[in-house]
Amino acid sequence: MKKIVFFGNSLIAGYGLINPSTESIPALIAGKLRSAGMEYEVINAGISGDTTATALDRLDRHLNGNIDIFVVELGANDFLRGVSPQEVSHNLQGIISKVITFCPQASIMLLGMALPEWAHGIHGTQSLAYQNIYKDLAAENNISLVPSFLKGVAGKPGLNMPDGVHPLAAGYQIAAENIWPELSKLINRLL
Repeated sequence: MKKIVFFGNSLIAGYGLINPSTESIPALIAGKLRSAGMEYEVINAGISGDTTATALDRLDRHLNGNIDIFVVELGANDFLRGVSPQEVSHNLQGIISKVITFCPQASIMLLGMALPEWAHGIHGTQSLAYQNIYKDLAAENNISLVPSFLKGVAGKPGLNMPDGVHPLAAGYQIAAENIWPELSKLINRLL
C-alpha cells in the first residue's frame, strides 16, 4: 500500500476539531483518496505547538517504511514565537534533506503560508522574508509547493477558531481542497 505522511504542527494535527480523525487535513485527504478508489495509508504526524526545531528533532521516527509522499507543514509557531526567518529556513532545509537522504524514493511537498493581514505588524519587514521561505526552498530542492494552503481561510473569522490561527472544520475542508491539486499531481506520477 502506498503511503503519505503529513508532518507538521497543530494545523496538521487538527487542533480544536471535534474529531481530528475525520476532520483534519490528513483525514480529509484520505477520504478523497478512498472516494477515488485509491488505496493509501495516510499518516497524521502533526504535533500541536511544534516549531521547525522541535519537528526536526522528532523527524527520524517518521522516516520508516516505504514513504511515497512526504508533506511538510511547519513555520507558523516559529513566526508567532519570533524565530528568525533564517533559522526557520535552515530547520526546514534540515527536514527536507533528511527526507531526501532516508527516503530518496519519496516525493516531497511543502505547504507554505501567506500571513493574514493582522500578522504583518508582528515582525515588520521580516514578514515578507517568512513568506519567501517556502517558495525559495521549493525551488532550491525541486520539490512541490502549495504556496498558501490556508488561502481563503487565514484571517476569515467565520472559518477560524476565536484565536484567529486554527481553522474550524469548514476551514480545514478548504485547506484540503487547496492542497489536493498539487497532491494529485504527485499521486498521478506514482500510477
